[in-house]
Amino acid sequence: MELYLDTADVAAVKRLARILPLAGVTTNPAIVAGGKTPLSILLPELQAALGGQGKIFAQVIAARAEEMVEEALQLRAILPDVVVKIPATTEGLAAIRQLKKEAIPTLGTAVYGAAQGLFSALAGAEYVAPYVNRIDAQGGNGIQTVEALQQLLALHAPGAKVLAASFKTPRQALECMLAGCEAITLPLDVAEQILSAPAVTAAVNQFEQQWIKAFGTARLIQEEKSGKE
Repeated sequence: MELYLDTADVAAVKRLARILPLAGVTTNPAIVAGGKTPLSILLPELQAALGGQGKIFAQVIAARAEEMVEEALQLRAILPDVVVKIPATTEGLAAIRQLKKEAIPTLGTAVYGAAQGLFSALAGAEYVAPYVNRIDAQGGNGIQTVEALQQLLALHAPGAKVLAASFKTPRQALECMLAGCEAITLPLDVAEQILSAPAVTAAVNQFEQQWIKAFGTARLIQEEKSGKE
């Protein structure tokens, strides 16, 4: 499974890349705008934070297909191997088809339905991003949408992958993983919640205190005292 962080926080990516086997970083216009760092600076910094490894995803903001393609080329000029996120609108599908012809990898994003996701994959998107929590917020079932989309891709577009996005809770992410998602992208707060385990910390502290009580030191290996004076 491919694990991504959904963020523009370079410092956080660098910190978590030491801990997690990250496949890369996803961004969107809202995330980038929140950080106020231009893409020309941000994208190389994110790649560097990953140690030069992994995929970086960046999204276009244009509404028309021709302009989306132009922005995709601009993004590739900044970072040659960037994966371009294209909203799975009618114009977006046209842009995905054109970028496929130019061998530029894309992700169909803002997916709220399984059929919509399938169409973006059939158009040529390598990844499809259903918005799990946003689907839930609109009265749908995000996990069921993910499961249906995975079945459709397996049947009709086996070269594409579901990259589940839009999580508010660790449980949503876990359910996607249990459903067999090949890729997920986690917001920083959800990733931190998964990593945070107060009960584990308490258990480890208890082990240490018991060890110190028994041996008078926190060192695992104690030097044996010589019986000679």
